Amino acid sequence: MSQYHGDEMEYAADDNEMAEVEDDMYFRGRAFGESDSDDDEDYEYDPLENRITDTTAAEARRGKDIQGIPWDRLSISREKYRQTRLEQYKNYENIPQSGEMSEKECKATDKGGNYYDFWQNTRSVKSTILHFQLRNLVWSTSKHDVYLVSNYSIVHWSSLSSKRSEVLNVSGHVAPCEKHPGSLLEGFTQTQISTLAVRDNLLIAGGFQGELICKYLDRPGVSFCTRTTYEDNAITNAVEIYEHPSGAVHFMASNNDSGVRDFDMERFQLSKHFSFPWPVNHTSLSPEGKLLVIVGDNPEGLLVDSQTGKTITPLHGHLDFSFASAWHPNGHIFATGNQDKTCRVWDVRNLSKSVAVLKGNLGAIRSIRFTSDGQFMAMAEPADFVHVYDAKHGFEKEQEIDFFGEISGVSFSPDTESLFIGVWDRTYGSLLQLNRRRNYMYLDCL
Repeated sequence: MSQYHGDEMEYAADDNEMAEVEDDMYFRGRAFGESDSDDDEDYEYDPLENRITDTTAAEARRGKDIQGIPWDRLSISREKYRQTRLEQYKNYENIPQSGEMSEKECKATDKGGNYYDFWQNTRSVKSTILHFQLRNLVWSTSKHDVYLVSNYSIVHWSSLSSKRSEVLNVSGHVAPCEKHPGSLLEGFTQTQISTLAVRDNLLIAGGFQGELICKYLDRPGVSFCTRTTYEDNAITNAVEIYEHPSGAVHFMASNNDSGVRDFDMERFQLSKHFSFPWPVNHTSLSPEGKLLVIVGDNPEGLLVDSQTGKTITPLHGHLDFSFASAWHPNGHIFATGNQDKTCRVWDVRNLSKSVAVLKGNLGAIRSIRFTSDGQFMAMAEPADFVHVYDAKHGFEKEQEIDFFGEISGVSFSPDTESLFIGVWDRTYGSLLQLNRRRNYMYLDCL
């Protein structure tokens, strides 16, 4: 992953935000009664905050825009603005023209799928992004509960009660309230959160300086703090929580120092440390726990032995750096997402080539998730589009979810009933919720 510089988030914000499209004045300044200033604080307290309301499924059915964008008041239609975004959005590439070169392999898909229906869009929680390449900042633990990063806070949103609550604030000093070997009792100050993972009652936040903060949601305070490395290139790029065959809860941290570290949360100790030739941006463990997919700052990915860290086979096909990976629950299929605008689907029984090459519209594939039943796979672009594929029928058909704004993360609920999408935009930042379509037609009469 590219080392963080102060102007990197400007790349995402200034070039790609709805409110900041340089050549398009339809969403700027006086059109909405906004301040002419580009300062964040002006947006934070903009009177517009009180005028843009949440959107429900019932309102959307009556024609309201799902994000509350008042197209009828603007001098541009939604269709025209969509075309403008497709033409002007700048996809970040480490290898020039990788997106164009990948097109010839891409599979044509039927975009007529309809698997998840819009349920609500709430602006009560605004997810934020700190590094433009890292988009794993939204996690669902049930169809009603989701956790996300909002500036220096990790917040919980209940769609059942429509209430937001702060779970962890890292703007000041954070220190563990439990004593464990290897834990940094002095803690951290002003942690910049780069990645997040939540599973059951365990929350882990990774930081720009190699910080790892572990909190159990059913306990007060923080349980464990550690720093993976003191090197300058120390960003924690991704975290995955899993259950070890022994029954203990573990997590793996992928780091920009080219390391993957496995922590045992029963003993609060580092149990494995593997090193690779390039910065590791994402790691996924197979369902049976024997194989690891490693992707990072190299067009080739790796399939490695989870016990030894030794490479089983390289993964050839992508043309740029990769930032996403995920396993299908059957343990045979996995997927990788790359800045060449593609998601490649692989089968461990034949890795000579990809099963499918799926194409995005705007840019890199920065987040991938499978439903727990293996029926669907979601892949998220940097902005505007989340694609949900029918994984059960060979990725031939997809549902394209279309909105406006940078995507901070996507997450299916464990029971597959809900899909949450974090949208980062100074004006229209929000949390989208879609619910799985069921053929309960008799309920429509209610």
